[in-house]
Amino acid sequence: MKRLLFLSIVLAVCCINPAIAADYPAKDLQGVIMWGAGGATDNVARAITPLVEPYLGKQIVLINKPGGTGAISTQYVYSRPSDGYTLLYGAENPQLHGVLKLSKLDYKDFYPVNVLARGVGVIVANNDTPWKSFKELVEDAKKRPGEIKMGSTGPGGLPYTVGSMIQAVTGFDVIRVPFDGEGPGVTALMGGHVDIMPAGLTAVREHIRAGRVRALAVVSNEPIPGLEDLPLITQDYPDFNRYLPWGPFYGIWCKRDVPEDARQKLVEAFHKGASEQKFQNFIADFGAVSMNISGDEADTFLKKWQSVSTWLLYDAGSTKVSPAELGIPKP
Repeated sequence: MKRLLFLSIVLAVCCINPAIAADYPAKDLQGVIMWGAGGATDNVARAITPLVEPYLGKQIVLINKPGGTGAISTQYVYSRPSDGYTLLYGAENPQLHGVLKLSKLDYKDFYPVNVLARGVGVIVANNDTPWKSFKELVEDAKKRPGEIKMGSTGPGGLPYTVGSMIQAVTGFDVIRVPFDGEGPGVTALMGGHVDIMPAGLTAVREHIRAGRVRALAVVSNEPIPGLEDLPLITQDYPDFNRYLPWGPFYGIWCKRDVPEDARQKLVEAFHKGASEQKFQNFIADFGAVSMNISGDEADTFLKKWQSVSTWLLYDAGSTKVSPAELGIPKP
């Protein structure tokens, strides 16, 4: 009798997930946004969600759950049932949690429903500086080590990571001047307090258009729509190719053990929503590059991003935990 009872329980449990997946979604979903209201991740989440809901036939109720550089929202979604009704609207930060000792969770523990887009880095200079190209900057930095001032942010931010990338490829020696964010750093750049700064296109695009700063190169190995007139950083330094494409990114995840049928319905709905022209226009205006990838393709991108970023930070002395200890290979 005990064996029969045990067998009945096992069969009942095994039948639950297929039953859930068959009529999924049968109720509204919850979308947990990793960062606070008004930020980049929040803006992307609120742009894509209304376009996806018609394909799901249900609403996605969005809540902001910031804190712990994304660790709080990540842990929250991971603690919820694996039924596909709780989604994580996140950015790149969990891929750094291990080396920063913030959490043992990262995106290997979640299924990438859709990596929507990634940001683009641009190397910008103060207008009073003499350099007209990134190559001129690098050559001058080698002649005057420790004299050029570069705006930066904390470890993990785009300016810091791209600065480490430049140092790894070119070996140039500059003074890093830290700021609380890209906004204050770009303001300091325009005021002449720093000479150069790697920054996200979103933060500097209007300044470039208005002629308030000079763009020297795009941190990309492929042309960026709207920036075709700017040289790629790989033009004179092809060694950057091993790190690219790279940039902060935005996407949607669910727990990896959500039933496959439910995952597929989410993938299809978000792919259709992200393909709509309204969202594509939003991404272009946002200063990002559309990706709209999921599953294995997204996992490959996420693993490479983690490899590049964690090793750059470790080699720069910004983390005490070696990526090798976490099984993260060198790029």
